[in-house]
Amino acid sequence: MKQRDDMVFPFAEYERRLAELRQHIAERHLDAVVITDPENIMYLTDYQTTGYSFFQALVVPLDGEPFMITRAMEESNVIARTWVEITRPYPDTGDAIQMLVDALREFGLAKKRIGYERNSYFFPAYQQDFIHTTLTDGKLLDCFGIVEQGRVRKSAVEIELMHKAAQATEAGMAAGLDASVAGATENEIGAAISAAMFRAGGDAPAVMPYVTSGPRSMIGHATWEGRTVQPGEHVFLEVGGCYRRYHTAMMRTVVTGKLRASMYHAQERMKAALHAVHENFQPGMTVSDADNLVRKIISQNDVGARLVTRSGYSIGIAFPPSWDEGYILSLKQGESTILEEGMTFHIIPWMWGVDGDKTCGISDTIYITKDGCKSFFTLDRDFRVNPHEPASLPNMAQTNKLPDKSLPKQELAAVKTLHAGSDDNSPAQNNKARPSRQPDDKENK
Repeated sequence: MKQRDDMVFPFAEYERRLAELRQHIAERHLDAVVITDPENIMYLTDYQTTGYSFFQALVVPLDGEPFMITRAMEESNVIARTWVEITRPYPDTGDAIQMLVDALREFGLAKKRIGYERNSYFFPAYQQDFIHTTLTDGKLLDCFGIVEQGRVRKSAVEIELMHKAAQATEAGMAAGLDASVAGATENEIGAAISAAMFRAGGDAPAVMPYVTSGPRSMIGHATWEGRTVQPGEHVFLEVGGCYRRYHTAMMRTVVTGKLRASMYHAQERMKAALHAVHENFQPGMTVSDADNLVRKIISQNDVGARLVTRSGYSIGIAFPPSWDEGYILSLKQGESTILEEGMTFHIIPWMWGVDGDKTCGISDTIYITKDGCKSFFTLDRDFRVNPHEPASLPNMAQTNKLPDKSLPKQELAAVKTLHAGSDDNSPAQNNKARPSRQPDDKENK
């Protein structure tokens, strides 16, 4: 194990994680584990690559030096990023699983009890079959979840890092709220969010932002497809900011024009759910009770909406295709796991089917403290109400390198009016207490 001081976390953090894993290995009476999940490999070693579609594995013996099997091209990531000193790379013309088998024999593990992640996306059945038919003198046992036992509770340095991911999330969302105006396309909104996240220091997220407008918001996990936002419509945004592969996520909603009474009611239901989360979540609470708390508040609505999913999920390290750790722990019915200090969740009291044709959301990423929970965010939770009239956006014009004269005088005036008042919605201003936005009087009658 090569000590170094240029990794994401202090070297002692990786020593702690490896020692904890070996404790779990011993508890399961194993001699070694083969870790193939990209998030788990990164958690233990700081190794990362976008080339994880090629087989890669970290082998951790109970005693002895860990070693990695990677594609030859990816060995550079082991050398440049990690503490791992032993690698066995395979060429593109070689057999990755045969290389793993040979390495297990080389290090005296072929006749041992070896755990492997049977449910890993990146260790498919045909590769597992090869191992089982080749290492006939040893015992291969499922150890799926053995690393996740440590990942589910974030350390203090992980929480600190996730605050940096939160900065990227908030910067992207703030830009998306500004960009969500009548006349803008969903692509332009997505571009504004992405640019702001990256300018704020964010890395490429596991999932790009979700941007849907009007009736398209009813399509699950849809994102921008070039549609133009129409006057009076709403825009649903979900942004996951990333820093060193750690994520935080946030939902917000924009209304162009008047805030209808039904949308105001939805806003207040979701805010009430998040308020209840911050008042009641604490160590010792069961996941099922946590879900019931959120679900009951959202269900008590008179606008025809439902919470059609789990009410939250663990979040942290992620690679595409998803930013969540929901397979480790999700807030859902019948789950008896208890909340513990250091757990982090994206709480999603979103509402599907407002008035039968709208999805809207307000969400929060939180971490469990010793006596409650805290948010990673400061951004205001109220729906943003943007002008009814179409307005061109300066940042979009600049992105497309269009001169100011390409905008009509009337639109330029609208832009100046729009952005002159945008300071009230900046994160700094949103820390101040202010009353909830009320629905338009005419619409409320």
